[in-house]
Amino acid sequence: MINSIEILGLVAATLTTAAFLPQVYKTWKTKSADSLSLSMLLIFVSGVLCWLVYGFLIDSLPIILANFVSAISGFALLHFKYRYKNKN
Repeated sequence: MINSIEILGLVAATLTTAAFLPQVYKTWKTKSADSLSLSMLLIFVSGVLCWLVYGFLIDSLPIILANFVSAISGFALLHFKYRYKNKN
């Protein structure tokens, strides 16, 4: 059974992960990633992947879910950064 601490973790994971999704959508819609820092994205994705491994090691569903979705978002932005770099 899920306890109140896990529920809090799931709420926090949902909010912090959802906060990143509008940037992915905006980048996709505008076909521009000029305002995104490549170094920030690389550091972000590296950190998220570390959190994801950590989540598996401690068997924490909120950490695993949040960082899995965040990793996908980060990789999407890296893809857009590469794909749209010569559009202007």
